[in-house]
Amino acid sequence: MGKFVIRTVKTGIMFNLKAGNGETIATSEVYTSEAACRKGIASVIRNAPIAPVEDQTVEGYKTEKHPKFEVYNDKAGEFRYRLKATNGQIIAVGEGYKSKPSVMNGIESVKKNAAEGSIVKEENK
Repeated sequence: MGKFVIRTVKTGIMFNLKAGNGETIATSEVYTSEAACRKGIASVIRNAPIAPVEDQTVEGYKTEKHPKFEVYNDKAGEFRYRLKATNGQIIAVGEGYKSKPSVMNGIESVKKNAAEGSIVKEENK
């Protein structure tokens, strides 16, 4: 079962969504408060399971309504995804993947783990 890990960074507070194996599968922006971060987590929990995939790596792709996962190629030529909320804001992003099947597996993992994920706060060391 996945979990959202809230942690403090130099510039604020963020979360990582981790799969059952401990691997980070999605990362948030940096928020100014824990309350805002928790709202971001709630948005991922609400939107990820129902969001369709807009594959921007194919010519003439179908534009989906928000919320949605956008699959795109980064500057290094890797496949990436970002989850956008109903208001169009990016609420989580994934790492770079070498292949399209891998990025699609990453999205499926986010959908599954977000729906079942618990929330934990990482203590500063």
